[in-house]
Amino acid sequence: QWDPVDYLNHDLWVAAAGIRVVGFLAGRTLGAGESELLNLAVAPDSRRQGIGRALVAAWLERNPGTIFLEVRPSNTAARVFYKSLGFQEISTRPEYYQDPPEAAIVLKFHSC
Repeated sequence: QWDPVDYLNHDLWVAAAGIRVVGFLAGRTLGAGESELLNLAVAPDSRRQGIGRALVAAWLERNPGTIFLEVRPSNTAARVFYKSLGFQEISTRPEYYQDPPEAAIVLKFHSC
């Protein structure tokens, strides 16, 4: 479970429409040529407008190489979205999520 303070320790990217935040991405660099997307969210009324895609593209531009992320198996929309960007499902992490408990699917993207 994410605590708001956790976000202060990572890179944050924000998409705004005027003064309203419509999307954000949290990520971290793991080492040379590797990074992890920790959280990506777009406001429900701003989805399907390319905001999530633009945030991920901006991250990839600044962090080329291999990118990892985890997603819930039940989050079909996110899985389809990441697959459309070229991410591949590479493994699972049992009992990764809480509330409700669920495994995580690990995805990987290589930009070079």
